[in-house]
Amino acid sequence: MDERIRSAISHWGPRFTTNGVAVSDFERITRGVQRWEDWCEAWSAAGREHEQLGRTALAEKRHRSAGEHLAQAAVYFHFGKFLFVDDLDQMRAAHASAVRCLDAALPLLDPPGRRVEIPFEGAWLVGVLRTPPGQGPWPAVVMIPGLDSAKEEFRSTERIFLDRGLATFSVDGPGQGEAEYDVPIRADWSAAGAAILDAVAAERDIDGERLALWGVSLGGYYAPRVAAAAGDRVKGCVALAGPYNFGDCWGRLPELTRTAFRVRTRSRDDDAAQRAAAALDLAGQAGRISCPLLVVFGRLDRLIPWQHAVRLAEEAGGPAELLMLETGNHGCMNVAAYHRPRTGDWLATRLGVPL
Repeated sequence: MDERIRSAISHWGPRFTTNGVAVSDFERITRGVQRWEDWCEAWSAAGREHEQLGRTALAEKRHRSAGEHLAQAAVYFHFGKFLFVDDLDQMRAAHASAVRCLDAALPLLDPPGRRVEIPFEGAWLVGVLRTPPGQGPWPAVVMIPGLDSAKEEFRSTERIFLDRGLATFSVDGPGQGEAEYDVPIRADWSAAGAAILDAVAAERDIDGERLALWGVSLGGYYAPRVAAAAGDRVKGCVALAGPYNFGDCWGRLPELTRTAFRVRTRSRDDDAAQRAAAALDLAGQAGRISCPLLVVFGRLDRLIPWQHAVRLAEEAGGPAELLMLETGNHGCMNVAAYHRPRTGDWLATRLGVPL
């Protein structure tokens, strides 16, 4: 088996199954692919299977099933493209399929979702807004992906917040998802964050005075950067598995991660990519975070040292809590039960929603 496939399975296996891939499908797909060059097509083939199930259900007016199948198909296509930057045409085709399936699923989900497009620097930042059943306006959690995640991957995490009476806005920011082709990764998220918060607050069924942030992996860096710039505009921030300084992690990152970062920052070579990574730094920013901050981290994270989480929590300018999970991997997907419900409760409390 190609070492890159071994690396993907080793570092992110629990993430796949926690975020919507059936265990039997994960085993079948990964067992059947031996070369990294075949990775994207293997996942896309499985995505087409689930998309067909969704299209059939839709034709038969089984709308709930159709939404479930199509949302799952989007996850499979997404995991085909997530780090597949060696063949950009193939990656982009898989990504287009993921977007197509999720767009078709959104009105059929429970609760339904709606695509929101935010103009930004001549391009678009695209998000998915979902609100709990009933009458708003609702407090909302802005959900920020990482280097290789995107809004198509967030259905299971959205459920944690929706079940607690919080709206969710899963968004592709600079260098992510639908924006990655037009807007590269950047260290300073203040402008992107302001545009996203403005768009969410302008939604008629959202309470713009009760907004919070949640970010995972590199999103666990972006969310604190937005919080640092937003001041009391946000009422809480969760940083899950984020780096304090991404450049300090460079030597321990998998080849797949370094290559994707190089492509998504438009860096000409590995040295330039490492310099770009070093710019993703919370020094001088953490102290500006005034809202309550929850830092969630796994001590067994092999991509980012756990000391980064400790430093962020210690330097935060406002009240900060650190949830260190002793057996957690990167993203703590292998111990999801130990942080996801607690994170949902924590944000609900900060946004004034009774548990």
